[in-house]
Amino acid sequence: MKLKPLGDRVVIKQLEAEETTKSGIILAPTAKEKPQQAEVVSVGPGGVVDGKEIKMEVKPGDKVIYSKYAGTEVKLDKDEFIIVRQSDILAIVE
Repeated sequence: MKLKPLGDRVVIKQLEAEETTKSGIILAPTAKEKPQQAEVVSVGPGGVVDGKEIKMEVKPGDKVIYSKYAGTEVKLDKDEFIIVRQSDILAIVE
């Protein structure tokens, strides 16, 4: 089963949280912050949204940073995805 977003929506899959710090300290599961990095899985067609022309800037496979509390979490089969508006994506990681 595939998710096909509509309008200016983007389906992203959250990247795994870091298990250790750069200095080698292992983090407990409760100490980990929710990661804000994700990989783009699927992109909507863009078009006219709320009276404005939207051009999609991201593509599947891009690694992005998104707003901390953005989107709707969706569980499909055993995978978890987040559906966000393109405006909730802050940057593309190159």
